[in-house]
Amino acid sequence: MTVENLNALAAHFGIHTYYHDFDGHQVFTSPETQLALLRANGLELDNDAMIREAVETFVVAEQDRWFPRELITSAGYGFECNFGLGARWHIELDERVSEEFATTYSQSTLSGYAETHISLPPLPAGIHDLVCEVGDRVETVVIVSTPLLAPSIEQLGGKKRIWGVTVPQYGIRSARNSGVGDYVDLANMGKFIKGLGGSFVGINPVHSLGFADPYAISPYSPSHRGFFNTQHIATDAIPGIEGAPQAQAILQAVEAQWAELRSTVRVDYIPHRTCHNAALRDLYTIFLQHAEPQARLAYEEFKISRGDYLQRFALFEALAERYGQNWQSWPQPLRDRDPKTLDDAVDQLSPRIEFYCWLQWVANVQLEEAQRCAKNGTGMGLYLDLAVGSRRDGAESWCEYDSVAHGVSLGAPPDMLGPDGQNWGLMTYAPRKLAESRYKSLRHIFRSAMRYAGILRIDHVLGLNRSFWIPTDGSPGAYVSQPMDTMLAILSIEANATETAIIGEDLGLVPDGFRDKVQSRGIYGYSVLQYEKWDDGRFKHPNELRQYSLACFSTHDTPTLKGFMKGIDIAWRDRLASEENRVSAAALEQRQADVKALAALDPDPATHNDLSFEHLFDVVHGSLANSDVAMIALSLDDILAQEEAQNLPGTIDQHPNWRRKCPLTLEDMETAPAFKDVSDLMERAGRNISKVSDQPEL
Repeated sequence: MTVENLNALAAHFGIHTYYHDFDGHQVFTSPETQLALLRANGLELDNDAMIREAVETFVVAEQDRWFPRELITSAGYGFECNFGLGARWHIELDERVSEEFATTYSQSTLSGYAETHISLPPLPAGIHDLVCEVGDRVETVVIVSTPLLAPSIEQLGGKKRIWGVTVPQYGIRSARNSGVGDYVDLANMGKFIKGLGGSFVGINPVHSLGFADPYAISPYSPSHRGFFNTQHIATDAIPGIEGAPQAQAILQAVEAQWAELRSTVRVDYIPHRTCHNAALRDLYTIFLQHAEPQARLAYEEFKISRGDYLQRFALFEALAERYGQNWQSWPQPLRDRDPKTLDDAVDQLSPRIEFYCWLQWVANVQLEEAQRCAKNGTGMGLYLDLAVGSRRDGAESWCEYDSVAHGVSLGAPPDMLGPDGQNWGLMTYAPRKLAESRYKSLRHIFRSAMRYAGILRIDHVLGLNRSFWIPTDGSPGAYVSQPMDTMLAILSIEANATETAIIGEDLGLVPDGFRDKVQSRGIYGYSVLQYEKWDDGRFKHPNELRQYSLACFSTHDTPTLKGFMKGIDIAWRDRLASEENRVSAAALEQRQADVKALAALDPDPATHNDLSFEHLFDVVHGSLANSDVAMIALSLDDILAQEEAQNLPGTIDQHPNWRRKCPLTLEDMETAPAFKDVSDLMERAGRNISKVSDQPEL
C-alpha cells in the first residue's frame, strides 16, 4: 500500500491525521482507519491499484478543475466571481424555486458569456447549478445562495428577551390522554405557557421511532428524523372523524386501558404502544369509511406535497412490520434496494404503505395545530429539538442510503467521562455523497424539523464542523471534517423559509472561532448555568453569559436544581460504579461548594447563607431573567421541585430514562402557585410577551 496515495485520499475526504486525547497526547489515524472511513465515503479500495485509481478520480481530478466545486453567495444579491474567463455559462435553478423565479427573470439573465469573469445575477435562496463551458470542458459549480442570517427572535416575535418552559413530551399528564403525552396535550401546554407570558414551550425530539418497534423509547435515538413520532398522536383528535360515532365507540372501548396507563408514575411504553397502535389501526379504518370529504382532500394533498420522500419512508415502515426493524437483516435485495424488488414490495404492501402515510398526515396536522396554539400571535410557539443522528439500522439510513456513510457509527473519542470512548450507534451522512445530491437529504431533515417550530435546537452543533466516525470493522475512530460553511448556509436557507430561530447546542470544548462563526450566521448559542464556570470555580453570572444564546440551569441530561443541591446525580453514579471507582465524598463536598456559589449570585450578601431550594430557585432564575441573554428556559421539573433527572447519560436500563411523568396533570397546573410565581418573576424582568391573567386557562 502506498502511504502517500492513502494520505492524499484521506486528506481529500477530510479525514483528520490525528486528534488530541483528554491528556493532550496526539492520537494518529491508522491506515486501517483511513481505509475504513474512505470506504464509508463510497470508495472501493481492495488493493493498491484501486487506491491509485481513486487518487486519479478524486484528488487529481479536483486539482485539474478550472472552477470551484461550490460557491456560497448571498440570496438576493449579485455576485462577481473571480473565475470564468472565456466561459459560456448558464444557471439551472433549484427545483424548489425554479418555477417561481422563472417568471421574474428571463433566461438571458441566467446565462451569458464571460469575457473576463462571470457576473451572477441576484438569485433566490436555494441550491443552484452554474454550468460553465470552455471548449470541450464542462464543469458545474454548485451555488448555495443563502440569506445572510437565520431569523432572530426579535424579527419573528417582536421581543429581544423572552422566556419559556421545557417539558418532556412523553411525560405530560392530562385527564384525557392515553398514558403518554400527546400532541393535543402539547397544544394545551403551549396555550398555558403563553397565558403565563411565556414565548415558547420546548420539548424533546419527536422524530419517528418506528411504529412497529416496541422497544424504541429514546427520543435521541430515532429511526428517521424527517418524520414524526406517531406514539404522540391524540386518538381523540383525528381529523375528519372527530365527531364520528364509530370513532367514539373505539375510544370508549379502550378508555379503561387508557385510564390504567394514565395512572402510572412512569410511562409504560410497551402496553401503551400495543394499545395505541391497535386504536390507530381501527381509527384508520373508520377514516377510510367515514371521513369528511375535506379531510380526505387534505390527506391527498399532503401525500402529493411530500412525494417520494414520504412514500419511501412509508415503504420502510411496511417492510419493517414484515421483516423487522433492522433493515440490515432483511433479505439481500431489500437491503440493496433493488428497484424491481422494491416495485414488487410497493404492489404487495400498498394498503400498509397508505396507512403509514396517513399516520404522518395525522401527526403533521396535530403538530401544526399545537404550533398555532402555542404561538398565537407574538409568541415563538414550539421549541423543537433535532437529534444529532438516527439509528444505524433505522429508516433514515435505508431511505437516504445513497447519501449515508456506511460501515461507521457516530461517537466520541475517549475522555475522562468515557475512558473507552463513546459509540452512539447513530448513522451519519458522507459529505461527498451529500454534495453530489445537492444536499437533498440534509435539507429534508432540516425542513421537516423546522416546519412547525418557532425555535429549533440543533443537538451537538459541533457536528457541523467535524464528527467522530467509528468503523464497524473494529478499527479505531477518527475525526472527519464536515462542510461547515455550506451546512450553515443551508440552515439559514431552511430557517428563513420556515421562519424559525435556530439554537446550536455548543456545550463542551469547541474549536477556536467556532462559536463566533456560528453566531455570524444568526444562530443562537446554548448556555447551561451549572456548567458555566470561571477557572477559579466561580459560576459565571448570567450577565457574563453570551447574550445571543438560550440559557437555562438544567437540561434533560443534567441534574435538576433540587437534584443538583442534593447530589442525586452523584448518588446515582456511585450506585452504578464499582467500589473502587466511587467518588461520592469528594464530589459531594465540591457540590456543596457549588451550591454556595450559586447562592452567591444573589446581589444581597445577607442572603448567601440561605441554601433552601425556594431561595436558590429564585436566585438562579431571577438572575437569568434579569440578564441580557436573549432566551431563558425553565425546566418543568425545576418549577415543580423535582429531584430526578429525565436521563442519566451513559445508562440504558439502570436508570429510568425517558419514562418519568410530570407530577401534575395539565388541569392541576392551572391552580399550582409555582407557575404564577414564575410568571410574576418574568414580568418584573420584562420578559413576558403579553399581559397575563391571574389564572391562565388551558
